[in-house]
Amino acid sequence: MSSNSSTSVPGTTFDHADKEAMDLEAQHIGLPQAVRIETNSANPDLIRIGDNWISRAELISAFGGTLNPGAAYPPSRKFGNPAPLGLCAFGLTTFVLCLANVQARHVTNSNMTNGLAFFYGGFIQLCAGMWEMVLENTFGATALSSFGGFWLSFAAIQTDAFGIVSAYGDDVGGLNSMLGFYLLGWFIFTFMLVLCTLRSTIAFFSLFFTLDLAFLLLGIGHLYYTEDGGANVPVTKAGGVFGLMAAFLAFYNAFAGLATKENSLIVIKGVPMPWNPAFSLFFKNKRH
Repeated sequence: MSSNSSTSVPGTTFDHADKEAMDLEAQHIGLPQAVRIETNSANPDLIRIGDNWISRAELISAFGGTLNPGAAYPPSRKFGNPAPLGLCAFGLTTFVLCLANVQARHVTNSNMTNGLAFFYGGFIQLCAGMWEMVLENTFGATALSSFGGFWLSFAAIQTDAFGIVSAYGDDVGGLNSMLGFYLLGWFIFTFMLVLCTLRSTIAFFSLFFTLDLAFLLLGIGHLYYTEDGGANVPVTKAGGVFGLMAAFLAFYNAFAGLATKENSLIVIKGVPMPWNPAFSLFFKNKRH
C-alpha cells in the first residue's frame, strides 16, 4: 500500500514538528505513541495509525449504541460507554408499563411499574445521562437525563403518598386533562429529539419516532376519556403498541453498544440514514 509522505488525519495534515510535539505530549500523559498516521492513496477511506489500517467510517460515524445523533468522532475521554445502561433502563421500564397499556393478560393496573420507574428507569437512567455529559455527548445527556426525570415524575404521580391524583378528588375530567397535557408535553420534547436524530442511524431514529407516537396517542387517550372517566382504551392500547416498539428498539441500540467482537458472536453495525455523511462509507466498506 502506498501512502503520502505527510502525517495526516481526516481533514488535517501535520508536519513532523507537530508530530514530535504530539509524541512528547503522549509520553507526558502516559499514552501510547502512534508511530505514523497516514492516508492511503489507493484507498482514501483508509487511515493508518501505527501499524493498523482503520476505516474512516469507524472514526466518523453515527451509532445508536453511543446515543450519537450524527456523524462524529469518538469522545476524547477514556470512560466506559453509559448509553447501553441508560437505554436498557429506559427500554425495560417502558416494556413493563406498555404491557399494562395494551392490557396483556387483562392487566390494567400499572402500579407495579413504580419500582422500576423510581430506581431503574428513573435514578439509574438519570445517572447514565450525567455521565453522557462527561463524555461530551450533549444529546445523550439531555435525552437520558430527561427521560430519567420522566420516569421519576411518572412514579410520583402513581404513588399515593405524593397525593397528586387524590388532589383532584372527584374531578375526573381535570385529572385526565392534566395527564393528557403532561403526556403531550413529553410528545413535544421527544419530537425535538426526533429532529435531532434525522442524520443518525435508522434504528436510532426509529426509537425516538415510535416513542414520540406513543406519547401522542397516550396523551390523546387521556384527553378524550370515556363517560365513566377512564382513558380511551383503543387509543391507549395503540400508544402501548408503539411504546413496546420503542422498548425493543432501545434494547437493540443498547445491544449495539454492548456487543463487541471480543464478547459476542453477533455485532451490530448501525445503518446510517441515507443523508448521513457516513452512509456511503458504510456500504462501501460492506462491499470491501
